Amino acid sequence: MRKLGEQCAAEFIGVFVFVFIGAGAVILSSASGAGMLGVALATGLTMGVAVSALGHVSGGHFNPAVTVGAWVTGKIESGRAGLYILAQLLASAAAATLLRITLPKRIWEPTSLGATLLNPAAKSVGFTAPKGLLLEAVLTFFLVMVVFGTAIDDRGTFKAIAGLGIGLAITADILVGGILTGASMNPARSFGPALLSWNWSNFWIYILGPLAGAVIAAEVYWFFFLRGREEEELAAQTEVDVETIDEADDQTGWLDAPHDEE
Repeated sequence: MRKLGEQCAAEFIGVFVFVFIGAGAVILSSASGAGMLGVALATGLTMGVAVSALGHVSGGHFNPAVTVGAWVTGKIESGRAGLYILAQLLASAAAATLLRITLPKRIWEPTSLGATLLNPAAKSVGFTAPKGLLLEAVLTFFLVMVVFGTAIDDRGTFKAIAGLGIGLAITADILVGGILTGASMNPARSFGPALLSWNWSNFWIYILGPLAGAVIAAEVYWFFFLRGREEEELAAQTEVDVETIDEADDQTGWLDAPHDEE
């Protein structure tokens, strides 16, 4: 139970920092002149640091979409997955609350506390909500493929580069999609700011898009890169078990066999 508590605490802290910095960067990007590049770097670097610091405790999901992807491929149990998601959402709400308390209303209100929203200018030229849904799914697909390759697959480079690959994937995704949808890729990133600013505009995009992209990425990675390996490991383990049983039978047979008295 202590280990599970530690894992949930790690997920809470990781998401809290991610949302506080990510949403905070959006709020202050206009005033600071950092623009979308600054938001992408702040968000990606924060996730990279969080995964590097706490990934060894919980696996470094920090994203309900990643947790669902791990769950559908059997990489996390249902109960633990549910607790992870709960911790992630609570952390998002806590981070947004702290942003609202810390920053004056006239600063955070124009961006709805750094919420992920469809760009009105993009909507005016035909970038509709369904297109936003598709973009969020594609961006999340790329992110979750990187997560599986670096953090979930034990053949990956997690110990070597930790959160670098994941952080860079988020940075690249924001540079592509940030100006259109905010490039959430993470329901927890969207949840807290939407809740505390009470702006739920097109919020369904930031739930369905990341979840769909994550599930597809997880299944694709499992089918092409993990399925055969798991079958080989199961066969090898079965062979080892059979050999162990045979050796035990041989020893038992020798003990049970009658011996000539000297």
